This record gives sequence, C-alpha cells and structure tokens, in this order.
Amino acid sequence: MAEIKDPENTIIMTLTGGDVVIALLPDVAPAHTARMKELARAGAYDNVCFHRVIDGFMAQTGDVANGNMEKDFNIGRAGTGASELPDLPAEFSKIPHARGSLGAARSANPNSANSQFFINFKDNDFLNGQYTVYGQVISGMEHVDAIVKGEPPKNPDRMISVKVAADV
Repeated sequence: MAEIKDPENTIIMTLTGGDVVIALLPDVAPAHTARMKELARAGAYDNVCFHRVIDGFMAQTGDVANGNMEKDFNIGRAGTGASELPDLPAEFSKIPHARGSLGAARSANPNSANSQFFINFKDNDFLNGQYTVYGQVISGMEHVDAIVKGEPPKNPDRMISVKVAADV
C-alpha cells in the first residue's frame, strides 16, 4: 500500500482483489471531497456495485440509493439514483482526467453531481473541464483494472468497504 501522507483526505476502497488508495483533492474540490468522506463515514458506499464499467474508459459506482448489493438490489436501477443529500455545484479545475483520477458522475446539468463517481482507466482528456476531478488513485490501480466490465455488468463487482484512512 502507498504511503498515506494525509489520512484525513485519503480513502481506502476495498475491492475483491485488494485495497485501492485514493488521495482526495480538498484544495481543488472541497465540496466533492467532503461529500465522499461523509458517505464513506456513514458506510453508504459499502457493498455498492460498479454499475457501468467501460473497458478502456472508466468504472462508475457510488449509487447509494439503488446500488447496494446487500439491500433491494436491482442492477437495472443502479446508476439512476442519488443520495438524499443536495446535489453539488461543479468544481471544475485544470486537473486532468488522467489514468486513476476520480471524477464526479452527473447528469447533463454540470451542477448535478451527488454520490456517484468514476475512476478513469486511461487518460480521458476529452472530459477535462467538463467533470469535477476530486481524487487520484495512489495505489491499487491493478484492482480497478480488474473490475468486471459491462453496462451494466452481468455479475458486477462491488466496493466491499470505503473508509477514510484517518478512521482505520
């Protein structure tokens, strides 16, 4: 596992293959960083599936309303819900959508991000300036690369647990 320099702004996401360590960017996207930590601390991301995984593009997850595989789960509904929290305003920056970056999933409205996010499998420069980047995988990208692909995947992978490193 990578050295964790700022445990209060680091996420440890446990996947089937192992841990993914994500450094959040509170100076770049404070609202998105705060939301992820809030939902992680509440256990809301635990057992939530990766409902949209496009090979060579990205893996999307975080539907805390419909994506929990331990509760009334329906893969056909995953990706359609948001948390009960208000939507977040866009926090666009010059940070690129590079391999391993964490981006805020949203609807056509730039200010509609909520609980869902995606991890880029490769540099996706065409997303730059259009979606908020608020984190970067610092170790465990091989586990992200191994996530089952599909839109939706037939047998989706899940985030087993998501924790703030300071709390572990």
